[in-house]
Amino acid sequence: MLTAIRKRRSYRRRAIEGYLFVAPWIIGFLAFTAIPLLTSLLIGFTSWTLVGAQKFVGLANYQKMGHDPAFWKSLIVTLYYLVNVPLNLVIGLLLALLMNQKVKLIGFFRVLFYLPSVTASVAVSLLWMWIFNSQFGLINALLAKIGIQGPLWLGSEVWAMPAMIIMSVWGVGGTMLIYLGALQGIPTELYEAATLDGAGALQKLLSITIPLLTPVILLTSMMGMISSFQTFSQAYIMTQGGPNRATTFFVLNLYREAFQFYNMGYACALSWVLFLIILVASVLVLRFSTSWVHYETV
Repeated sequence: MLTAIRKRRSYRRRAIEGYLFVAPWIIGFLAFTAIPLLTSLLIGFTSWTLVGAQKFVGLANYQKMGHDPAFWKSLIVTLYYLVNVPLNLVIGLLLALLMNQKVKLIGFFRVLFYLPSVTASVAVSLLWMWIFNSQFGLINALLAKIGIQGPLWLGSEVWAMPAMIIMSVWGVGGTMLIYLGALQGIPTELYEAATLDGAGALQKLLSITIPLLTPVILLTSMMGMISSFQTFSQAYIMTQGGPNRATTFFVLNLYREAFQFYNMGYACALSWVLFLIILVASVLVLRFSTSWVHYETV
């Protein structure tokens, strides 16, 4: 009997110690994630300007989106920007194949290509503002050398978004690094067996490398898609959403509604619509991935 009581006390003490260890995370999750999420959901059903009382308006904020030109424009702009996702995937894979070679100074080149992806977005934006400058920017200066007059880039409604997409490719180092790790995890025996069967480099790429990389391709495509939907700082710093809303991303429009127009209720509703869009897009990608993603079986 005494032994059973001691065991229960010891179990209770270990349980308390466990809860004490995880308490900081639980408190942080509740204070900075769960409660703000629930609060934003509730505010989305109100009209509130950050000061004064909140007025319950039901679904009015969500109904407003249906006839809000800024909402639809920002959604179209963000969907357009998703072009960078497959572009980054392809370039990242090609760079990873190059960086997987055993040559001198390969470590230096890996670091060189990876560095832009860890550079602060503000610094990157300022750098590319100079590169895209229509008067003395690097790109237009190089084009002038071969007799081509460069476009206005960030000052052009047509070229502003392509400029953003080009800039996104510069940070492909993170995707490259993920692919590089996956490439180094592919057993060399598979390539040796394919060589004995007479397979060439292209056949190995299409029959071994890419099929075994499909789980990683799925991961990077999901990460790129979610990141693209949340793009904000580049447009805010470089163009402020212009010209003529050509680079007004969804999150930039949300920011303006919240902190420039003080429509906090509408901004919270926009944030939940963005959440639902990302959720639906992610579910669809995962749903259709079963037809092309190949997992190793033990």
